[in-house]
Amino acid sequence: MSTSRTYLELSEDGGGAHKFYEVVVDDTVVSIRYGRIGAPGQTQTSSFPTAAKARAVADKKVAEKVRKGYAPAVPGQRTARPVTRRQVTSAPSTARAVAPVLWRFRTGSAAFGIHVAEDRCWVGNQAGDVYSLGHDGEVLARYRLPDGVKCLVADDFWIYAGCDDGTVYDLSSKLPFAAYEIAADVDIFWLDIHEGVLNVSDGKGGLTVIDHEDEHQWSRGSSGSNGWMVRRDAHAVYHGHGEGVTAYATDGSRELWHTPTQGSVLFGWQEEAAVYAGTARRGVTRLSKATGAVEATYGCDAAVYSCATAPGGRYVFAGDSASSVYCFTADGTRLWKLSTGGGSALSMQYLDEKLYMVTTDGSLVCVDASDAAITAAQSGSVPVAMDIKTAAALPTYAPTTAVPTVPAAAAPSGGVLVECVREGGRLRVHVVSSGYEPGWNVQFPRAIREAGARYVVDALHPSPGGFYRVRGEIRRLV
Repeated sequence: MSTSRTYLELSEDGGGAHKFYEVVVDDTVVSIRYGRIGAPGQTQTSSFPTAAKARAVADKKVAEKVRKGYAPAVPGQRTARPVTRRQVTSAPSTARAVAPVLWRFRTGSAAFGIHVAEDRCWVGNQAGDVYSLGHDGEVLARYRLPDGVKCLVADDFWIYAGCDDGTVYDLSSKLPFAAYEIAADVDIFWLDIHEGVLNVSDGKGGLTVIDHEDEHQWSRGSSGSNGWMVRRDAHAVYHGHGEGVTAYATDGSRELWHTPTQGSVLFGWQEEAAVYAGTARRGVTRLSKATGAVEATYGCDAAVYSCATAPGGRYVFAGDSASSVYCFTADGTRLWKLSTGGGSALSMQYLDEKLYMVTTDGSLVCVDASDAAITAAQSGSVPVAMDIKTAAALPTYAPTTAVPTVPAAAAPSGGVLVECVREGGRLRVHVVSSGYEPGWNVQFPRAIREAGARYVVDALHPSPGGFYRVRGEIRRLV
């Protein structure tokens, strides 16, 4: 019985990937371990009828990775990426009444990520679990990602989860794919995505922008450290850090404005014409996107961990470090302060008179924020919160680099055909089907690209940036 081991690494400069791929052949068994450099990674093991077959499969896997730029390396020579987990404390609330919580879902671990869409809401925790739930609290799906979901962000239809391993996963299809790889020296604090462009704020107060091809565009260092807040629109990138909020041109060429804030910025929100910065100095500040001018302030009684608004900024909500949640009018008048009933709100979002919050105990809670419910809560009348349980048979989806295959003759009708080609040393994906711009690239998971391979996707959507985005399932033609 013979054993052989092949260890490869891919490390690209300028914000590229930093990954390893290890293949071990032990007689008829092939074990493959892969992941971010410095992390344990994931392991897949397969058995084959003969040692020769096992060796042939292993050689093919190694050859595929070498074609993608991987090279032999020595394990342990590179260190793990820096990871700073948000350090928060949560004191008891001083509010005299408790918020009207309709339902509560306990994820089992501290959680920061939340996104609320028209049809469902999402929550991600430090254990790497991401759940999607209906607005009534029914748990619909579970995704198992590497430890440490930093945040959940949406970009139109697409939902992304940024993790401590430096990978941003696309959760828009049934199986999550790695969509972006963030350089190992960037200590991720928060993310935002706009029209396929990823914006990363980091522990040193820096800002990194990565395009739809998962390639570095530009970086800037702000004057303050600990850059939690990053928001982006078609006109600028808004970066909150220890010295305030700085706006940059979308191409990174210049600073548009800088506004100091009372205390470090811990969280941010945006509306069409304004950005909202929650700070360590007990308040939220509304800034004009055009000039950076302070338009309003919203005073709280402790450091603000999170904030959100009703559409157009009609109401402003804030969650503080003392387990309280607030509501203000647009001009800064405080309407109410209530206890969350379960820790401090680390992220929040408002939709249809309901305020969704993820708290320090790892719970996703849904609060009835209607006028009638708040008035009743202030007088001590609140509903009994429904405690949501995860269904035992709930399927769990994990990241994959494998895609289903389908014979070319049996390709789904109505699908769009795309092809992976090599251009200037890089793998690009173009549309083969008629009716599309042939010169546009397709945003496509890097891990499944292979020169010459063809794929069929459910649909392609054009982006203003001059490329296509995949919507639905991906199948490889064989």
